[in-house]
Amino acid sequence: MNDTSIRRAVAADAERLTAIAHAAKRHWGYADELIELWRPDLTITPAVLADDLVCCAVRGAEIVGFYALSRADTTFVLEHMWVDPPHIGRGHGAQLFVHALDTARAQGGRVLRIAADPHAENFYQRLGAVRVGEEPSTPPGRSLPLLVIALHGRVAPGS
Repeated sequence: MNDTSIRRAVAADAERLTAIAHAAKRHWGYADELIELWRPDLTITPAVLADDLVCCAVRGAEIVGFYALSRADTTFVLEHMWVDPPHIGRGHGAQLFVHALDTARAQGGRVLRIAADPHAENFYQRLGAVRVGEEPSTPPGRSLPLLVIALHGRVAPGS
């Protein structure tokens, strides 16, 4: 992993980032019908790259993962974090997450919110996130674990 760097994503990366998001979601065994339902949320467009802070992990010339952060004042939201399945378990996810935390801190962030895929909840908790509730998802009736991590100090109740 020492030869992996993290850089800001550019518009030309959108197709590769979308492919990674879809492959990573499929990795958890979700039915094709759900993947299709989630297609718009898993598609990284140039607008996403313009609106959010998107960074990707690059190993050699290959993008192996990425994250996207949005922001409302001092609260950042981890909108995406995906690692290409052949690269899962090699430390890229942790490297990306620490980079996201450092980036949010450097921009004055106080809290990072994560509506995590249920399969990723333990990963985020191992890295310091705390579950504070659930967030409605798609399809109706499904919910995601809502996690937060304090970027400075402690997380306020209800964050």
